[in-house]
Amino acid sequence: MTSAEHDTVHETHPAASALRARVRTAVSEGLAERIRHDEQAGRPAPDQAARRSLAEQLATEAADAYAHEELTRPSGAGLVPDEVERHVVASVLDEVFGMGGLQPLLANPEVENINVNGADRVFVRYADGRRAQLPPVADSDEELIGLVRSLAARSGVEERRFDRGSPGVNVELPDGSRMFAVMAVTGRPSVSIRRHRFQQVTLAQLRSLGTIDAGLEALLAAMVRARFNVLVVGGTAIGKTTMLRGLASAIPPAERLITIEDNFELGLDRDPAHPDVIAMQAREANVEGEGAISQAELVRWALRMSPDRVIVGEVRGAELVPMANAMSQGNDGSMATLHASTSRGAFTKLATYAAQSPERLGLEATNLLVASALHFVVHLTEARDDKTRVVSSIREVIDADDTQIISNEVYRPDPTGRAVPGVPLRTETVERLAEADFDAGVLERGEGWWRP
Repeated sequence: MTSAEHDTVHETHPAASALRARVRTAVSEGLAERIRHDEQAGRPAPDQAARRSLAEQLATEAADAYAHEELTRPSGAGLVPDEVERHVVASVLDEVFGMGGLQPLLANPEVENINVNGADRVFVRYADGRRAQLPPVADSDEELIGLVRSLAARSGVEERRFDRGSPGVNVELPDGSRMFAVMAVTGRPSVSIRRHRFQQVTLAQLRSLGTIDAGLEALLAAMVRARFNVLVVGGTAIGKTTMLRGLASAIPPAERLITIEDNFELGLDRDPAHPDVIAMQAREANVEGEGAISQAELVRWALRMSPDRVIVGEVRGAELVPMANAMSQGNDGSMATLHASTSRGAFTKLATYAAQSPERLGLEATNLLVASALHFVVHLTEARDDKTRVVSSIREVIDADDTQIISNEVYRPDPTGRAVPGVPLRTETVERLAEADFDAGVLERGEGWWRP
């Protein structure tokens, strides 16, 4: 009998599914309760080894309790052989500390986005743009919810609940993927996983992928070295975080970086090229509705930590004002990302966030702040001809004039959507770039631009 056949025999035992459900529930709920208790007591969350040890104890106790209950029943029909019990316990532990049915998808480097609309409706998008529907990732919606709970219970730096009281959960998976799941507010539990295929990437690698060309590679690297403040914008899942990593690769290794995110994604603190990095993550409120820490507050904290640059993973609201203040008060070279459909549209989005912030900045005040803080906006989109993610526009911020930001589109989209030279850079900008070893001649030569 093969190993696979042996496992099948174990799993098809009449009582194996009932035992599995009991063990899985005990482990998932026990881990979540331990983390919650430690948080309330002010203790750090247990590390992976401690969680594994606790899970083994919980699984064994659940299996023993199940066996005891079945022994007291007249028929004892639910009893399972020791060998089946050991297999069930081991498989549950592997599931809890692995990715369960998601593992094959996460192991495929070509799978980029995973969307699960109930356990048996699984859709993926591949790196080349193809979409496909794949087999179920769990036997039932209840099992899918249990998998999400187990992943949430052991991810990140704190517990992330997933129940009717907290029907949405956003966590980082061990491979760096970002998982968001909802239940109760939808007909069936839904899971969306966004994968970052390039946890560490350079501008040269982005050029090889077709995101930028040689001229843009030289310009973007010089912008970083010259300590211009840069905002990367684009739609959802267009590669803003990857571009931010690419820009960060041009930062000198000796500089001290503080990264601020709603959820850990950038991973610069894990990049050996940047030894002096502090990564901070916003925190949700606990069960009592207390203890929340916003990105805006983290930006203020970061400014007290002697940063050379502050990098905000994504500007989503009130953190705009302290971020802009940081950029305009000596932390040049800072970066952030923003959801916006065009490079010009970024200014409208920034004004909206400022109006909704605690400071309630008006349009004129916002424009003055943004113009004094921001130097360049880099926009990403899909190329019209082959769907490659590309830089399509770069806008240089010039000044503010009452209700509008004055800017020049120094790179504008060609018919395919790829960025080509537009309005010339200002003389003072070119001089500052030249001090960072930028060859301004690349802006005038024909070679180095996109090739069909």
